[in-house]
Amino acid sequence: MELRDRICVVTGGASGIGQALCRRFAAEGARTVVIVDKDADGALATADAVGTQGTALTADVTVEADIEAVVERTEAEIGPIDLFASNAGILGFGGIEAPDSVWESVWSVNVLAHLYAARAMIPLMLERGGGYLLSTASAAGLLSQPGDAPYSVTKHAAVALAEWLAITYGDLGIKVSCVCPMAVNTAMLRGGAGPAAQDTGGSEGSGASRPETQAAAVAGILSPERVADSVVAGIRDERFELDRGELDVERHDGGGLQIELGNGIERQRLHITQLAAA
Repeated sequence: MELRDRICVVTGGASGIGQALCRRFAAEGARTVVIVDKDADGALATADAVGTQGTALTADVTVEADIEAVVERTEAEIGPIDLFASNAGILGFGGIEAPDSVWESVWSVNVLAHLYAARAMIPLMLERGGGYLLSTASAAGLLSQPGDAPYSVTKHAAVALAEWLAITYGDLGIKVSCVCPMAVNTAMLRGGAGPAAQDTGGSEGSGASRPETQAAAVAGILSPERVADSVVAGIRDERFELDRGELDVERHDGGGLQIELGNGIERQRLHITQLAAA
């Protein structure tokens, strides 16, 4: 799908990957980019940066009524949404000892928000014969995230939901892409954006000592702009999985897995038609 003259909605658009997507969609000639974020000032700043194509809306993606309101207002005041990007995400920190409140918070942002967007958009897209859903997951949803079980588990779930949507609605005109980048240079990577950072006062899983930061130092860090470039190219080609790092998996004696991580762009994990045929 070409983005020129399209109406695009991006959640988590105030910063990081979301902000880069908003800027790039506008540069591609999108008619309107609706920047959705809980951070009202950040959403407005992104809209200002985008220019006349940008519109800011404040919403909590974990509240289904907020997502419904974003869709209803956009469709009523701007026009039919061509692309909805469920991009907002948070870290969790910790393993099985992480409290239920952390698991529930991360699940709500990283998975349920994608479900709420699908519930709001799919009936409309089916009625008009097509549309595009974009989900931001992570390479952690294909591999794992040392030190952060809630993040890893929910990103796997986000990938699975995107796959299910693609299989179920692909033949009905709804395209689905899932963004699975390696480490990206965002505030979440640098300082931690997640419920555990608040629950623990930020002492656990913050700064350079966090496992994901240490892994990024080895694997390399992508810029949000590079991710956005890859996403636009993938949407143009209507590929399912976008911006995946080179994940070369080699099995050694003893059954262990050695995984070498690089920063190659857009290596597809499994083509959706192969999934549908399985």
